[in-house]
Amino acid sequence: MGEHIREKLMTTDLRAPLNDLPELAQDLGNYIGGRWESDEAETFAAINPATGGELARLPLSTRETARRAVAHAKAAQPAWARLSTWDRATLCASIGDAIAAATDDLARILSMEQGKTLAEATGEVTATAHGFHMSAELVRYMTGEVQTGQTPDRLFLTQRHPRGVYAVITPWNYPVMIPGEYLAPAIATGNAVVWVPAPTTSLVAAALMRVIASVGLPDGLINLVLGQGAVVGDEIVGHEDVQGIGFTGSTRTGKSVAERGAGKPMLLELGGNGPVIVRRDADLDLAAEAAALGAFMNSGQICAATGRVLADSAIAGELAEKIAEIARSHKPGDPLHQGTTMGPLNNAAVVQKTREHVDEAIAAGARCIAGGHGLPDLGSDLFYAPTVLVDVTPDMRVAREETFGPVVPVIALDGDDELLRVANDTEYGLTMAIFSRDMERAMAMSTELSAGIISINAHTVTWETHMPLGGASGTKSGIGRLGGRHTIEAMTEMRMVTIPAPRFAGKDKG
Repeated sequence: MGEHIREKLMTTDLRAPLNDLPELAQDLGNYIGGRWESDEAETFAAINPATGGELARLPLSTRETARRAVAHAKAAQPAWARLSTWDRATLCASIGDAIAAATDDLARILSMEQGKTLAEATGEVTATAHGFHMSAELVRYMTGEVQTGQTPDRLFLTQRHPRGVYAVITPWNYPVMIPGEYLAPAIATGNAVVWVPAPTTSLVAAALMRVIASVGLPDGLINLVLGQGAVVGDEIVGHEDVQGIGFTGSTRTGKSVAERGAGKPMLLELGGNGPVIVRRDADLDLAAEAAALGAFMNSGQICAATGRVLADSAIAGELAEKIAEIARSHKPGDPLHQGTTMGPLNNAAVVQKTREHVDEAIAAGARCIAGGHGLPDLGSDLFYAPTVLVDVTPDMRVAREETFGPVVPVIALDGDDELLRVANDTEYGLTMAIFSRDMERAMAMSTELSAGIISINAHTVTWETHMPLGGASGTKSGIGRLGGRHTIEAMTEMRMVTIPAPRFAGKDKG
């Protein structure tokens, strides 16, 4: 996540006809209790956003289907939890191996259904395989403690145990990697899972499930239920036999999940509007490249994307032009084509929101110096040009909400105090970035910011799968930390067992 991929784009090897789905994506549906099912009364279409063409039809599941999935997970979990940690780790690592072996096919399906470039898709699948290997290693060395207390004849042991059945609901922007961030630690620690993916990327989710199931999962350990989140997602979150919840998605949906699952342990990774703060002494080429990468990678559909650039007024104009130059150099198009550096947005709702934010800003006095329009000549209404806006004010929607499209609003401000004030004037607190040649000053500024991740002289999407990702307290960016040992710990509960303390009995009678 965050790796600059333009050099890779020109060397991507296309090994199959552009419009052909790999065999891995054929005849997929729900996966419940170790069986594939596709017998729902209604179906929905998996769509290629670059062409508008239908890729497949998938079952539109009901609440009853979701309840059956929970029942299978509940039945499978106790035996899975009783296995040794090493046995669970071995299976988890085998899943990582299987995903790595299927990288080419999974990446192609991901690119065709989600819309990201093939190079980005390949990187996402590779990161997912790594995540399963990482969870396998981390869980082997999960520890507890032995403590003494005021009672002299007792010892107190703390141990980590699985929570039970996890409801996992995942979004469409990273529909392979984000599921892996929940599934791998969940099963490594002894939990069972019911997984509901976003409808617009359900085909690649089912393909990933097929790869995971190929290693020989116990029946019911991971169950995939396809359908609308308001139906099947709502059902599993509120189900009495679900003990934990993992959700990545919008702040609005996250609030509904939190209310429906009140009282259950939750990992909620929600929205962001990450400011890139650029002081007047910054390396402007570095700052422009980072801001552009954070805004245009995955067509801006990243919770940690560059939400807005807050630049000292002395350098704001020059910085904006450098970002605009990068924007104009991008080559939107079919994400499977060599040379394409940006694919379409995933769905009509995000295009509409992007268009509204840009158009409203221009109507209120902002100027567009790059992009600012759709690209219907590319074959789909879901393409939107990389966009840079100047003369943006902090009160505009494009500066206050999560656009989730390829847009960089540049706000000119006077001095560090104003930069900090506007950066913190937000409901979000996921990621932020500071650019300055004065490291001491940048570090001091970082202590005044409220975000889960603050990067100095790097883009807002600076993160690796073993690092903690999550929102600052009191913001709308989520609860808990996702990544590495942090997820392992969150998906287990601490239990204490007390035992008699061993006492020296006197002379050796041997």
